[in-house]
Amino acid sequence: MAKSALLVEDDAAIATVITAALEDEGFEVARSESIAGRDRLLAARTFDVMLTDVVLTDGDGIETLGSVQRAHPAMPIIILSAQNTLDTAVRATGTGAFEYFPKPFDLDELVRAAQQAAARAGESEVEQADTGGALPLIGRSPPMQDVYRMITRVLGNDLSVLILGESGTGKELVAEAIHQLGHRKTGPFIAMNTAAIPRELIESELFGHEKGAFTGAVARSIGKFEQAQGGTLFLDEIGDMPPEAQTRLLRALQSSTIRRVGGREEISIDVRIVAATNRDLGPMIAEGTFREDLFYRLNVVPIRLPPLRERAADVEPLARHFLRQAAEEGLPLRRLAPDALDLLTRQPWRGNVRELKNLVYRAALLAREETIEAAGVAGLLEHAAPSGEGAPQDLAGAIRGWVDAERPPDGALYHMALAAFERPLFELALHRTGGNQLRAAHLLGINRNTLRKRLSELEIDPDGFAARP
Repeated sequence: MAKSALLVEDDAAIATVITAALEDEGFEVARSESIAGRDRLLAARTFDVMLTDVVLTDGDGIETLGSVQRAHPAMPIIILSAQNTLDTAVRATGTGAFEYFPKPFDLDELVRAAQQAAARAGESEVEQADTGGALPLIGRSPPMQDVYRMITRVLGNDLSVLILGESGTGKELVAEAIHQLGHRKTGPFIAMNTAAIPRELIESELFGHEKGAFTGAVARSIGKFEQAQGGTLFLDEIGDMPPEAQTRLLRALQSSTIRRVGGREEISIDVRIVAATNRDLGPMIAEGTFREDLFYRLNVVPIRLPPLRERAADVEPLARHFLRQAAEEGLPLRRLAPDALDLLTRQPWRGNVRELKNLVYRAALLAREETIEAAGVAGLLEHAAPSGEGAPQDLAGAIRGWVDAERPPDGALYHMALAAFERPLFELALHRTGGNQLRAAHLLGINRNTLRKRLSELEIDPDGFAARP
């Protein structure tokens, strides 16, 4: 027996394509261009699945779904939308829709979803969730649509989420969205950057400590886990967590209990864990610097946040948003000329959204006219982050200066240059890793035994770079 589908879509071309694809798979399709037409069709008969656009000729397709769901509680609904924002994705999911597809969508994927929905028709009443308002995650590019869809999938559960992305992509904002739009939104949201905490204090920060647990512990302290009870604990830069803290974190996640440093009492915890990292944990697991079992505990639902260079279409709305935000914070109200926006869109943005925001704020502060032209943006870009085009030239200049000063004989340049630059390179790696030789070797991309040997030969003491309490 053929499955039936109701398609509510006011774009005739899109409706024709979807109808043909569904009919090819054996569906009987009824079409409407409006909410009024939809309601007439639903009053006359039932359907196995409904596919509906959001913006229709006579109203909002999402806002009017309540009456449809009350009259047809077992009919799965698939929502289509060109309004590709997180707010739309959350509103769609909040209705209890079977699936949400931002336009443009993969037609084969849409047909598969319709088949799955029709197969489920009549099984159970669609469950509705109150997801509240949306956060200002900006962007309608396809990569961001994937992020929005993943966010909506975890709002009604407590599965651990691991957000993967480069620095500056907005990982904490995604974590906040998961919390504030999810069922734990009435609880606290506690964030902790594990890379910013000295390794000897990180367990105390996580689990708290009792009075007298260590020198300086003059009173009991409540850790992040207890602070986040009933809510969400966001562990940023989880890849920088020391191994000993990883072990205790794993135990806490496995047992849903913690013990304060210096304490004996087991304390039950009820928190959702969202972690994030800008590092590739795979090689760290292979090297033994990150626990594989902890990775699998955290990586139940991975969300990859794309770098800004993969979502160039979002640069313009982001820039306009930051200009409005800057004005709200007291900076002059500015606008970007079309050529300035074009120049911003063509940048690589190695610092991602954070770099774009900083540049827009500087432009708003320094611009003399209300409209920021491309020349003004270009001037700011020339003095932007050292990761820009000037960095290789600066390094080449430093090498030329060293060669001119040392004047190495023919045949010795390569080995003398390596010897000269090896020491400061190793010292930089040790400084950045607090003297941790394993992490320094990983940063340099060499074997730890090789690093130890060279440190001995160069008479570099790694203990001299250890973090001080």
